[in-house]
Amino acid sequence: MASIICNDMVIKGSIIAEGALHIDGTVEGDVSGSDITIGPEGKIVGEVKGEAVKVKGEIRGSIRAVRVELETGAKVDGDILHSSLSIQPNAIFEGQVKHDQDPLRKSAPKPARSASSENGSKSSGQPTSIASGNRSFSTGHTAS
Repeated sequence: MASIICNDMVIKGSIIAEGALHIDGTVEGDVSGSDITIGPEGKIVGEVKGEAVKVKGEIRGSIRAVRVELETGAKVDGDILHSSLSIQPNAIFEGQVKHDQDPLRKSAPKPARSASSENGSKSSGQPTSIASGNRSFSTGHTAS
């Protein structure tokens, strides 16, 4: 069963999942897991790393994965390091692509800057916060 980030959630900080992860919300930070799906409403600003990455939404940052699938409607602005890549019609990709037998072991392209760094703010070392609807939650982990 996949962990799900719903479309009304915004996460500021990195996510590491050992299993499958489905993102319909917004993540401002790096995401890693074994099987990652970015849903049609999903948006990531940061690096995405996993065995399999399927994009239906938007990524502003690099992707490193053994298998990458850009589905119809996907928008990727960043570099892709992969072992297998498929791009469906009407997927948008801006960046460089490089094939590698083991893309997870190589050093990654520089990830995209988050909205907070674009505005000149720096990480405060405070716990990462999650907003969902009218509620906020804290993960207790510090953002990097």
